[in-house]
Amino acid sequence: MLSSLERYFEFRQLGTNWRTEILAGVTTFLTMAYIVLVNPAILSTAGVPIHAATVATCLSAAFGSLLMGIVARYPIALAPGMGLNAYFTYTVCLKMHVPWQTALGAVFISGVLFLALTAAGVRQMILRSIPHELYAAVASGIGLFIAFIGFRNAGLVVGDPATLVSLGNIRNPATALAVGGLILMVALEVKKVRGSILIGVLAITAIAWPMGLVHWTSEAIGFRDLTQTALQLNVRGALSRGLLEIVFVFFFVDLFDNLGTLVAVTKRAGLIAPDHSIPRLNRILFADAASTIFGSLSGTSTVTSYVESTAGVAAGGRSGVTAIVAGLLFLVAMAAAPFVGLVPNAATAPALILVGSMMLATITEIRWHEPLVAVPAFLTLVLIPLTYSIANGLGFGIIAWAVLHLATGNGRRQDWLLYMLAVLFAVRFIYLGAS
Repeated sequence: MLSSLERYFEFRQLGTNWRTEILAGVTTFLTMAYIVLVNPAILSTAGVPIHAATVATCLSAAFGSLLMGIVARYPIALAPGMGLNAYFTYTVCLKMHVPWQTALGAVFISGVLFLALTAAGVRQMILRSIPHELYAAVASGIGLFIAFIGFRNAGLVVGDPATLVSLGNIRNPATALAVGGLILMVALEVKKVRGSILIGVLAITAIAWPMGLVHWTSEAIGFRDLTQTALQLNVRGALSRGLLEIVFVFFFVDLFDNLGTLVAVTKRAGLIAPDHSIPRLNRILFADAASTIFGSLSGTSTVTSYVESTAGVAAGGRSGVTAIVAGLLFLVAMAAAPFVGLVPNAATAPALILVGSMMLATITEIRWHEPLVAVPAFLTLVLIPLTYSIANGLGFGIIAWAVLHLATGNGRRQDWLLYMLAVLFAVRFIYLGAS
């Protein structure tokens, strides 16, 4: 039985084993477990019952991760996307006064659109149209992005009204503990200790407990709470209100955030083929689309691939078993949701910083001596962390690539889809500027 599973998940070809994959799955889960607490808190502001939103978050994350692991066989975990949940709550529900049930209907429609375009091969064409140099820039840009999140969560980088950001207080116990955690993880990584990130997270959590840095509640949450949101979406209402604009944003942002994350994780794991294609791409995109539909039916906003999956990849995860383990842990988290808070930011922040630094290795693949490549790659690289959006960085990179190649007479007819993407991104930025 185990040997059959090892063949299915290609353990020998990927150079992995059960211990490595399980540790990687646990690592991925721990770095993204915050979503179990954060997503319900955001959705509850829109009126979604918080306990039901918690169960829906865990179920949709489990469904998406298991589907990705079993069908697509990639170490990519899924969960309700950050940013999209904020758009769902603060823009659609609060600013536009759309009931959360109707907003879920719009998410469902966008998921069906994802699925249809995947079946038609359009999403695959879009991914293949992006130059591989931008793949490397996206991967490195996301590395800076998640490292920045780690610095922020650790308290090393704080807001400043004069300079936007500034150095935090290193004497803060949580910040000092995070720095110590980073040193521990790097030391373990240098010693080639398998599961170094996971060991670091657990060690810092253990130290944080007596320091009073762990905060959690013990309120019980169960399946029965899901009845408040399951199948409560209002698709007819979304169609009758003409929410095409909302559907477009859900679709557009998820499409490019997902593609950016996909490129970053597969590149970090060394799973991109020599011709820069991604094996089993159809299955990956199917898992993403089906997960969004499932999430809307259970009661949460758009489900997408998580860049925190790179933490599991950095821990050695290479197969779908990593995603399966993370998915199973999300099921466990549903029963133990109040205890997820046991893992403080001081423990997960250094993991994000370490993984972010390691993702910068792809920067060497960019031809920096060629302006037609260097400028779009640079814009992609820096605007992902500076605008706090993978889609924004990728959008500016694609626009710059298209404009510079056309302006210098280096445009090619076979790149017509790239130029079309540039136009769509330009329209998106104009729309965002007007809203």
